[in-house]
Amino acid sequence: MSKIMKITLPGMPPLEREMIALRIANMLEDGAYVNLGIGIPTLVSNWIEGRDIIIQSEIGMLKCGPLAEEGEIDQDRINASCQFVRDMPGTSYFNVETSFAMIRGGCMDVAVLGALQVSARGDLAGWNTPARGLGKRGNIGGSMDLAVGAKKVIVAMEHFTTNGEPKILTECSYPLTAKACVDVIVTNYALIEVTAKGLVLREAIPGVSAEEVQKMTAAPLIVAEDFHEMEL
Repeated sequence: MSKIMKITLPGMPPLEREMIALRIANMLEDGAYVNLGIGIPTLVSNWIEGRDIIIQSEIGMLKCGPLAEEGEIDQDRINASCQFVRDMPGTSYFNVETSFAMIRGGCMDVAVLGALQVSARGDLAGWNTPARGLGKRGNIGGSMDLAVGAKKVIVAMEHFTTNGEPKILTECSYPLTAKACVDVIVTNYALIEVTAKGLVLREAIPGVSAEEVQKMTAAPLIVAEDFHEMEL
């Protein structure tokens, strides 16, 4: 894998994880059924209160609320990251078989997933890191079902690994979760759409140019005609 070390850019610092989640929450349409994966995606639930967005936990909960605060914790209310969540008016509970029947049956309008790598074709790698030396072992969970079962897949991730390696590549070097499934990538630097023509750079955080995003990305980017500064 080519290595692009993290670089210091002028202007606004990279987005915090909560702000990546906020940008994604602003993309969701009212009335949508949404599943949130492990990691950054679970934070999206903190930004949908008061909106008509139905969050599903694959554990067996529909209409999940934000992350629970002290005094609101119930051992039976958890999200995919096993974090405690609040219920909402109309929350319902069911078994895991019913939950995955919803996912595999195409009932999820959007799946928000984390990723280790995404390719220029929208291939998703999110369950095994070969560098850890664990061979073929990993934790794929329900991500493969969500990646192919949801009508739209949004990836929420940081632009680099902790070692400064790019996570958006021409080809994934890690084992794939699913092929050509990703529609949109939101990182702490940019919003990129996966299209039949390639990766289209639509937004970058304030103070970061399209050229700088390209330098941080190990796959060619097409700059959108309406490329603009990301707003939160």
